[in-house]
Amino acid sequence: MERILLGKDLKISRMGLGSWAIGGPWYEGDTPLGWGQVDDAQSIRSIHAALDLGVNYIDTANIYGAGHSEEVVGRAIQGRRASVVVSTKFGILCDPASKRTTGNMRSIADVHASVEASLRRLQTDYIDLLLFHLGSYPLDAAEEVREALEALVQAGKIRYYGWSTELPECAEVFAKGEHCAAFMHIENIFEDYADMLALCEAHDMVSICRSPLCMGLLTGKYNQNSSFAKDDLRGKNAPAWMNYFIDGKPNAEMMRRLDSIRDVLTSGGRTLAQGCLAWLWARSPKAVPVPGFRSIQQVQDNAGAMDFGPLTPEQMRQIAEILA
Repeated sequence: MERILLGKDLKISRMGLGSWAIGGPWYEGDTPLGWGQVDDAQSIRSIHAALDLGVNYIDTANIYGAGHSEEVVGRAIQGRRASVVVSTKFGILCDPASKRTTGNMRSIADVHASVEASLRRLQTDYIDLLLFHLGSYPLDAAEEVREALEALVQAGKIRYYGWSTELPECAEVFAKGEHCAAFMHIENIFEDYADMLALCEAHDMVSICRSPLCMGLLTGKYNQNSSFAKDDLRGKNAPAWMNYFIDGKPNAEMMRRLDSIRDVLTSGGRTLAQGCLAWLWARSPKAVPVPGFRSIQQVQDNAGAMDFGPLTPEQMRQIAEILA
């Protein structure tokens, strides 16, 4: 599998594993933020299958499943830690016992506490890439956070850091740091953050593309008859920001647009999901999508996209014209 340089000395696969979905249920108040019930044994088998296929990058967060995702990832990488690049996140606080978020970080002490907790759950003594999870944050205060992360690098707790944000002005603050290596942002065929891609290219940093398959909508497996459990964030109790699924059903306009470009995306034998991942690789040489997974089949299908490579310039032109 093709790899890209992260920082000065880490090479990561051009596709990673997004580990939100394997965290299990968790909530903000009574609003579900998880993807329903999970099978940890299956999650671990899926991670092992991905590693065997050449995927060496795994992304998680301290809040996914209120820490459960990190625990599962930690179990899965035992005995293979040296060959795996792991990123996790900080900034949002949670209570593992109640499975609920408890607000945002209040001080730099919360950063250190979050890192120590993540290290314990991941069963490791270092984190390869630590991402700031608060998408917007006061720019003057962000410098203090950046310097705290530099101190964590010097202490050997983390190797590199970055910010999960769609705001270039926030990213620019972190980009000044010596060990800043990546930015995570929404990027998919319907939500193109061109300014963030340009920033990553300009600073020679990795663009970690979150929601590359619009939480499963771009796989084509859902329709207006689909339904989700009450503890699934895509269901009728979805958080207010959910736009891929409306009232528990796939966004009808997005589905219509997807149908209009289906033939281009699936040309050459690709599945729909593989075509959407191929669009991302064609969009930027720095793009590293991290699609979610809960089964070996999903991992195999997503990793199989690398066999086809990026879409061609002509296919990208066709898609742009159709969507316009």
